[in-house]
Amino acid sequence: MAFASRYPDVEIPELSVPQFVLGGAAERADRPALIDGLSGETITHGELAFYVERVAAALHARGLRKGDVVAVFSPNTIWYPVVFHGIAAAGCVISPVNALYTPEEIAFQLKDSGAKVLVTVSPFLDRALAAVEKAPVDEVIVMDGAEGHTSLRDLITADAPAVQVDIDPANDLITLPYSSGTTGLPKGVMLTHRNLVANVSQSRQLAGVDEGNERIIAVLPFFHIYGLTVLMNQGLQWGGAVVTLPRFDLEQFLRVVQDQKITRAFVAPPIVLALAKHPMVDQFDLSSLRSITSGAAPLDESLAQAAQDRLRKGASEGVSVGQGYGMTELS
Repeated sequence: MAFASRYPDVEIPELSVPQFVLGGAAERADRPALIDGLSGETITHGELAFYVERVAAALHARGLRKGDVVAVFSPNTIWYPVVFHGIAAAGCVISPVNALYTPEEIAFQLKDSGAKVLVTVSPFLDRALAAVEKAPVDEVIVMDGAEGHTSLRDLITADAPAVQVDIDPANDLITLPYSSGTTGLPKGVMLTHRNLVANVSQSRQLAGVDEGNERIIAVLPFFHIYGLTVLMNQGLQWGGAVVTLPRFDLEQFLRVVQDQKITRAFVAPPIVLALAKHPMVDQFDLSSLRSITSGAAPLDESLAQAAQDRLRKGASEGVSVGQGYGMTELS
C-alpha cells in the first residue's frame, strides 16, 4: 500500500549547497547570519558569502581540486559554516570529525576518508597532530591560528583568483559524515549536494518559516548531521541568524535564548528535560521562543507536554514542543 504526504510535492532546486544556502545573501547583506553566543562576534550574510568565496579560491590555489576530501575537526563556532561552504564551493568534500574523538579515532577517519587536509582549532591541535602522525595529510590548517600553520585569516585574505567549479548536484559529493551504524567501525556516509538541498527544502514546508527573522540557537554539534543540516544549513537558508555555542551549559543556553531573542531551538531530549524541570529556567525570559524540536533520541510525550506547558506561561505567542526523526544516511 502506498501512502502519500498531506503536504504538496517538494521541488528540489538544481543547485549546489552553497548556491542554495547562500543564494539570498546579497538581499540581506547587512543582516547577521552567524553570532557567537558567548562573545557576540557576528558575521553578516554578505560577509559570509564573501568569506566562502575567498576560502574556496584559497583552497583551489593550494592545489585542492573537485572531489578532494578535507576533514574538519572543530566545535561549533561562527567560522565553521565559512569553512564548510568554502570547501564545498571549491568542489571538495567535507568530512566532519567528532569533537570528542581521540587521536586514534581521528586517524582512522582521516585514512578511511582519504583526507588531504585537516582543518582544526588551536585547542584541538594536540589531538590533531597526534592523529596525522598516524594518518598523514598534506596540511593542517588551524582556524584561529597556531605557529607554523596556515590560519583561516590567511585563507580569507589570500590574493587568489575566484574559482567556479562545475558541480553536478545529483552526483557530486559534498560531505562524508561518519556514522557508527550498528556494527564495526564508523562508516563514511556519501551525501551529495542534492541530498542536503532536498532535506532543507522538504523541512521548510513543515516549519512555517518567518523568512529572514528566525534566530536559531546552535548548541548541537555541526559535525553531526542534525546540527549540520537542521541548525546550520537550514538556519542560514532561512535568512535568519544562527547563534553558536561550543557546548551545552544550561545557564549559557538560557542566557543566549533570552539575550539573543531566540525563536527556534533544535535540541535533544536531555535539554527538553532541563527546560521542563530545572529551577534555573524560571530566572530567564524565554518568551521569544516559538518552537522547540527534539531529535537524536525518542522524546517522551509527557515530557514534551511538561516543557511546552511551562514555557507557555508568560509567552506572548506560545511555544510548541515536538520531535523529529532523522539519520545520517537520510541527510
